Amino acid sequence: MPDIPNVHALSVLLLTAVALFLFTRDRIPLETSSFLVLVVLTVGFELFPPEDGEGQTLHAIDFFLGFGHEALIAVCGLMIVGHGLVRTGALEPVGRILGRLWSVSPQLSLLLTLLVGGLLSAFVNNTPIVVLLLPILVSVSLQAKIPSSSILMPMGMATLVGGMATTIGTSTNLLVVSVAASLGLARMEMFAFFVPAAIAGGVGMLYLWLIAPRILPVRRAAMMDTSPRIFTAQLYVPEGSFCDGKTLNEVMAKAGDGFKVRRIRRNANYTMPLPDVQIRANDSLSVRDTPQNLKAYESALGAQLYSGDAQVDDDHPLKAEDQQLAEIVIVQGSPLVDVTLSRVRFSDRYQLMTLAIHRAGRVVESFSNDIGNITLRIGDILLVQGARENIAEIKRRGSLLVLDATMDLPHSDKATLSLIIMVGTVLSAAVGLMPIAISAALGSLVMLVTRCLRWEDIQRALSVQVILIVVTSLALGKAMIETGATDYLAQVFLYLASGARPAVILSGLMLLMAVMTNIVSNNAAAVIGTPIAINIANELGLPAEAFVLAVLFGANMSYATPMAYKTNLLVMNTGGYAFSDFLRVGVPLTLLMWLVLSWLLPVLYGI
Repeated sequence: MPDIPNVHALSVLLLTAVALFLFTRDRIPLETSSFLVLVVLTVGFELFPPEDGEGQTLHAIDFFLGFGHEALIAVCGLMIVGHGLVRTGALEPVGRILGRLWSVSPQLSLLLTLLVGGLLSAFVNNTPIVVLLLPILVSVSLQAKIPSSSILMPMGMATLVGGMATTIGTSTNLLVVSVAASLGLARMEMFAFFVPAAIAGGVGMLYLWLIAPRILPVRRAAMMDTSPRIFTAQLYVPEGSFCDGKTLNEVMAKAGDGFKVRRIRRNANYTMPLPDVQIRANDSLSVRDTPQNLKAYESALGAQLYSGDAQVDDDHPLKAEDQQLAEIVIVQGSPLVDVTLSRVRFSDRYQLMTLAIHRAGRVVESFSNDIGNITLRIGDILLVQGARENIAEIKRRGSLLVLDATMDLPHSDKATLSLIIMVGTVLSAAVGLMPIAISAALGSLVMLVTRCLRWEDIQRALSVQVILIVVTSLALGKAMIETGATDYLAQVFLYLASGARPAVILSGLMLLMAVMTNIVSNNAAAVIGTPIAINIANELGLPAEAFVLAVLFGANMSYATPMAYKTNLLVMNTGGYAFSDFLRVGVPLTLLMWLVLSWLLPVLYGI
């Protein structure tokens, strides 16, 4: 058994364990947990500084260097450029072509959608790819009357599989490559591990195409929710009814909570619905609510319910003419992130009624007084109702991700330019003209200068959560390296695997990373696992690159849980999936990718 490490190493290991636990807590925002761990780490090392064998003190202030780390700069730059593609609708032609093909051959179209999604995700963060494909696939499923749950999850996982193929495919890849280079490993070029990723990805795509849709249960999407729709109607006040002669305040108290009068019609004129206004016979109160509540108000107030010119009864039901249901998905960069509907005056600003809010596959609030006071998170879905032209206008603006039965996608005159900027950013890094961190920063600047994006768009593109988890992971990794904690963990791993062949040890390391990435942050797993992998390779006298790739591929296998990756939550809510659905499809995909790569890496690196 390896010797017990020093106090500082033990402290870092304990803090790392606490961090990984906090990252799994849904009630604590990931950015809060990350910032807490970062502050505790820096304060602890500042108050109790360790010294290395040469008497050099590790400065706690160095843990903040992650804010200027090249990997973080590259991640942020690529997020901005990727947001430019979404904001300008640069990928709209791709989406439109895919949408048309679905009417020709759904089976082949699904395969093409998976391949296109995977290929694009090798060069662009998969979030804009999922944002592009979600409205297309939802529209296809509504028009073809096929369950969207059979195609959305395979699409989301295909983008994760494709993201493994290049160094810029995911933030995880960028972190692993950067950390490995800082530890003395030769810097991996953009396509350094494309071959094993493509072979394993091909097997994964076949699984997602032929098997995954058949083992997924049919789920009801948010748009198919049973929440009642909202209708506008009039309550006519006859003589002698309760309302006759009462103030509006008294009428509201009688009707109960939730009763709101939009306006009062009197003798062809309209009166403001002030609390002290006296209601008279022959007045009409304009109200908006569910059919059940409208009938309850009619009964409680002794009024008569009208829709248009007809009194509501079995022969003349309530009507919601030109009204349409749609979903609004809260994605990174949305103006609705971390705000309430009341704060942004959603109904007035967009002329839409919110019927329900879905979160993690369940309804957290249906139409009520409280629905406007819920703070919205990334991944939430608003089930809304409004005029078709209002919903179409919102889709054209492109500031919100709207899902309905049409395939209208946002497109602007800057679309081609933003696509050229993205291609230039990737190519300049691919041919070695400049590092990806610099080309991504340049691409972001060009997006801004050419007005493809505004500063407020850039602010929305950047994720505080991603920034803090990257910086904290880099700080923990540095602390583990400097204190010898990674050496200790590598020795423990080899001790537990004593007697096993090197190929088995590599495979076990990859499986460990795959399990960690589905429970905690994939970036944390990657940064912590990379120095351990290099130490294991050095102990065995084997190529370190193979073990680093085992960490990279394992940390990318975010298939088995919805919280493993942010796009999983988008797909979960949109498709109405349950947690068990990710286990049903994601666990076999993880095992399949793990087995293929466990065979490929030893073969390619002679282990």
